[in-house]
Amino acid sequence: MVSSGATGVARVRLRVGPWFGRLLFRRLVLGAIMRFSVLGLVAAGVMCAAATASALEFVPLFDGKSIDGWIKRGGKAEYRIEEGAIVGVSQTNTENTFLCTPRDYADFVLEVEVKVDAGLNSGIQIRSLCKDEPQEFEATDAKGKPIQVKIPAKRVHGYQVEIDPSERAYSGGIYDEARRGWLFDLPGDEHKAARGAFKVGQWNKYRIECRGPSIKTWINDVPVADLSDEMTPAGFIGLQVHSIGGDEKLAGKEVRWRNLRIAEINTEE
Repeated sequence: MVSSGATGVARVRLRVGPWFGRLLFRRLVLGAIMRFSVLGLVAAGVMCAAATASALEFVPLFDGKSIDGWIKRGGKAEYRIEEGAIVGVSQTNTENTFLCTPRDYADFVLEVEVKVDAGLNSGIQIRSLCKDEPQEFEATDAKGKPIQVKIPAKRVHGYQVEIDPSERAYSGGIYDEARRGWLFDLPGDEHKAARGAFKVGQWNKYRIECRGPSIKTWINDVPVADLSDEMTPAGFIGLQVHSIGGDEKLAGKEVRWRNLRIAEINTEE
């Protein structure tokens, strides 16, 4: 309806029925519900992530003072304690040496800081084994190729998270020690950021997460490896000093580990 007042200005009056008010009200209510639902989902996700993080109860694997109870396996490299760190020292003409936890771990998050001298390869064993008797079995390598695996008696074997200060820069990759070789290496541009995460001559923070068949690694908060493998669900943790053969130039090189802590995960909950 159009009408004009004394000023001659036309005014438009809209007449609507009660149905319009009800429709407008419903739309307003529906919009508010949707906004609050989205906010609720976001908040729930944040709370869930925070709860998951806070649910991890870390305990020290090493008290900074003693390695009593740890088990030395393999070669004759030496281990000592210095300034709150475990120090592994290379020796010539001996095999790979491992300082191992006295018990096994299955699903867990392991955090440790690592520092290594240039030229000395090393690693962190996880879910690893050492049998009194030799073993022989068929398996497939990372490329799906069938292989025959032979493991001597008392030889440490299993997943190893690499410590590699060389130009290759495979630190954080996953190698299957004395078994299948590389399971997750770091070639090519797709792993460029991962290869740059490790800082030679500095302390580097490793985070290793094992959940069922999933094994993931980070170095200095940079994602490195993401492997799915079901061969070994549990085993000990070990600190490796790699063999240097007869190379006198590498004798006495050191690798250090400090602030070792672990949080076990109950995947059945």
